[in-house]
Amino acid sequence: MPVLVGYSPHKEDLGALDLACQLARSDGESVHAVSVLPQVWPTVVAGHTDREFEAWVTETGAGCAAEAAAHLGVHDDVPFEASWVSGRSVPQALLDRAAAIGAELVVVGSGDDVAHGQIGITSKTDRLLHSSDVPIVIAPRGYQAGPGATITRITVAFRGDDATWSLLDNVARIARRTRASTRVVTFAIRSRPMYPRRVSGAEDMVHEAWVQQAREEQAEAAAHLRSLGFTDDTLTLAVAEGRSWGGAMDSLDWERGDVLVVGSSSTHRLSQVFLGSSAAKILRHSPVPVVVVR
Repeated sequence: MPVLVGYSPHKEDLGALDLACQLARSDGESVHAVSVLPQVWPTVVAGHTDREFEAWVTETGAGCAAEAAAHLGVHDDVPFEASWVSGRSVPQALLDRAAAIGAELVVVGSGDDVAHGQIGITSKTDRLLHSSDVPIVIAPRGYQAGPGATITRITVAFRGDDATWSLLDNVARIARRTRASTRVVTFAIRSRPMYPRRVSGAEDMVHEAWVQQAREEQAEAAAHLRSLGFTDDTLTLAVAEGRSWGGAMDSLDWERGDVLVVGSSSTHRLSQVFLGSSAAKILRHSPVPVVVVR
């Protein structure tokens, strides 16, 4: 199934296109880039202004498709197609195109209000996350993946509940298909204590017990993955501890070729992708592309 990537007109950050090619190359797929232009209002008799606007949309759309194709052509080993559509809603237009071509992933870039290397959620991406029934992949701002780059390691955020066990099985299938290694990570955030240590050490005890439980759940996950054929060379475990989400994320090593997979909220009643509070914090602090799965 092709990888769909949204290309914003005249956007300097081409990280989403690079990431789409990297994902497609890893799984032997193709890339379909699409730009969304404003929709022309239907009128019984088009006036001069309407015709000018329609001509501008057509010309701009063709230019966007050409720009996307020119950059995708750098990745000459990945089959691609570039097109444009008009629509009143950018997220809905992307999802409609994804459904039409049977895309397995939708890739988007970050907003311009974050530093390079960070992930920024725009209003359009936020709507996409709330509306999509396929995984959404978000590239950090300024992301680069040159020709030949592949996904070499998949890190999955693991909570030990039924939802993330299902997520783990999905990641395992993808990792084996793409020959990427897998890292199972549980985030253990240790917030600032409410009481002085000399008054009570209960918070320390609770945190240590929670970390121990996380390690036991990870051991179960490791045993399950080894039963599927994973070895010590292709599987690692980690408990990321920190007093903040940023600190916990920084405690992990990150390499080129890494992606991080998080599940959407397990408490939300909708089946679509919906970020819970933990997933949203992981997303904001991730230094690598993030795949959000429903």
